[in-house]
Amino acid sequence: MEKKKNISMAVIKRLPKYHRYLQELMKNDVDRISSKELGEKIGFTASQIRQDLNCFGDFGQQGYGYNVKDLYKQISLILGLNKDYKTVIVGAGNIGQAIANYSRFAELGLFLQGIFDANPKLTGLRMMGTEIQDIDNMEPFLQVNDIDIAMICVPRINAQKVCDTLVAGGVKGIWNFAPVDLVVPEDVTVENVHLSESLLTLIYLLHKS
Repeated sequence: MEKKKNISMAVIKRLPKYHRYLQELMKNDVDRISSKELGEKIGFTASQIRQDLNCFGDFGQQGYGYNVKDLYKQISLILGLNKDYKTVIVGAGNIGQAIANYSRFAELGLFLQGIFDANPKLTGLRMMGTEIQDIDNMEPFLQVNDIDIAMICVPRINAQKVCDTLVAGGVKGIWNFAPVDLVVPEDVTVENVHLSESLLTLIYLLHKS
């Protein structure tokens, strides 16, 4: 492995797709696969797959292809799935509830430590076994818990303030579902999930066709 220099975001965003398809191949008891066969399944060219994987190391053998299980493990390592991550959800509305109910979190090494909301009617209720706390408890909670990833599911108007509190509490990764671009320090990573933008892209493509 160990290449990892100046890797484009486009390549990084394709890695989860490789991971998913390789997992499906393992479930179907496929032991090895060529870049051409893998490309046909995913929708990439064989050349694209070889170029992407070559950014991280030499995984395949000419005339043999890729060992599915080994490649899956290597991509898991590249993605950082060899360690556990403590997480919190801020905002226990519809989106927050949907995220809390996502069944693959534990499989991916994400473990929910706390849920926070400003609505007093939700305080004390439980989501997936985790009690919803008043958002005023979040700051002291962060001080005594090493939280790696926070999921922001609050209204746009409150998102930056929530983000600032999370950053001050040592959170380095933010999964943002609020429809706003957050301002964070350079050492904090934000992944935005703007549902409306994704929907508008779909509408555009539908309209264009």
